[in-house]
Amino acid sequence: QVQLVESGGGLVQPGGSLTLSCVNSGSTPSAAAMGWFRQAPGKERKFVAGIMITGIGSTYEDSLKGRFTISKNRAGDTINLQMNSLKYEDSAIYYCALSEMPVIPTHPSLFDHWGRGTQVTVSS
Repeated sequence: QVQLVESGGGLVQPGGSLTLSCVNSGSTPSAAAMGWFRQAPGKERKFVAGIMITGIGSTYEDSLKGRFTISKNRAGDTINLQMNSLKYEDSAIYYCALSEMPVIPTHPSLFDHWGRGTQVTVSS
């Protein structure tokens, strides 16, 4: 059973950095990709980045390339999201998700398991 728990959120000043982590404390499906989404108040949940757990590869929302970096540990039970040069508009609840697909989807409906989210606030 997949169980995802995010950590690392908090308050950061514009231009600062933050690293989010997501641990899967349950089992890993035979095919799996994990990703980060974010949702600001009153807005839809949007894809941030994804990475293959059972394989190689990662992908990003185009506008975030170069500022955000997704990675995984060797065991494949933890992913991280390194966020640099943070902007006010990066403020949101960040969710970790796992998809039981052999590719990295970007639509929320294609992810099967979700964490509860961690709040990121960019403010001076």
